[in-house]
Amino acid sequence: MFEQGLWGLNGWQVALFTLVMTHISIVSVTIYLHRAMAHRAMDIHPALAHFFRFWLWLTTATITKEWVSIHRKHHAKCETKDDPHSPVVKGLKTVLLTGAELYKEEADNLETVTRYGKGCPDDWVENKVYQKYKFLGIFIMLGFNILMLGPIGITVWAIQMMWMPVHAAGIINGLGHAMGYRNFECSDAATNISPIGIWIGGEELHNNHHTYPNSAKLSVKKWEFDIGWMYITIFKALGLIKNVRTGPVMAIDKSKLELDFDAALAAANNRFQIMARFYKKVIKPVAKSERKQAQLNLPFIKAKRLLRKEEALLSDQYRQQLADLLAHNEMVEKVYKMKQELQLVWKKRSASSDELLKAMQAWCKEAEESGIRVLEEFAQSLRQYSTKIA
Repeated sequence: MFEQGLWGLNGWQVALFTLVMTHISIVSVTIYLHRAMAHRAMDIHPALAHFFRFWLWLTTATITKEWVSIHRKHHAKCETKDDPHSPVVKGLKTVLLTGAELYKEEADNLETVTRYGKGCPDDWVENKVYQKYKFLGIFIMLGFNILMLGPIGITVWAIQMMWMPVHAAGIINGLGHAMGYRNFECSDAATNISPIGIWIGGEELHNNHHTYPNSAKLSVKKWEFDIGWMYITIFKALGLIKNVRTGPVMAIDKSKLELDFDAALAAANNRFQIMARFYKKVIKPVAKSERKQAQLNLPFIKAKRLLRKEEALLSDQYRQQLADLLAHNEMVEKVYKMKQELQLVWKKRSASSDELLKAMQAWCKEAEESGIRVLEEFAQSLRQYSTKIA
């Protein structure tokens, strides 16, 4: 009887138990630690929040303040030498294979925890149980597994202990900044590993998250799926989650004929969406047209990649290739210059409303007088943006 524990589960049932347990841990990280605590994207009912805290202590020995402070520092110092786990700086192999060690090293940094850990639980159970007996929970979990599953429970426990370091510390922090696709050219190297975010709770959509870090919803495109958002929707319907924040909202008002402050503000708030649209509606068609006329001095695929990518993320080699491309093609150089100027407009959003509007009006005037049809049409479309949802 002891060979199968008190539950007497067969092999498939043990495998299912393992997947359920690890998935609950993933859900606890993505909803509670990440979206709610680190980014304040929602408010969680105290009962549900404490379940998540208890579960993470029991299955991962994770302390809320440590995890949150490290993640906030990652966003604040992303892709710099102060980033706790940037594969751009430390190397992909290092982050993939030693992600847990990097986490522990930063968790021991008192300055990081003090500066970035504000607003985390500071009650009796946190101080006297979870922090004081940090590793007690995972050994309770080990005993539970052995009792219920028998000796195989040790293997199940080992998988549980590896699950978060491999998937969160390794895959998300490593591959999520090294390979995949990008919906938006945010200032760091974050990528979407997969459009279907199930295995790691939706965290696969890492580029979307770094673009809109304060959004509780990580999916952006219609063909993307974020299982974490599905759970948030269910908990919200049950009254366990409220005040859910999502990305900025932009509406289209076709009756607007002039570029006003409402349109400028809507565009600035949605600048990443706007820049993605600029690439699709302006840069890509111009590059395609120049290719047909044999005016490109680089292969079309490479030219598109160089023209789209955030310039700060280009290596010296690619930066030189981009410079050569622009030097040999006046039309491409013009639209790329307009792209850079539009990015400068967004920096006015933190200044006065008058400065933002004037900068955007000046950009649109230059675009409409450029003689490039797709650029003119793009500029004219900006006047229809609005923050007001009908």
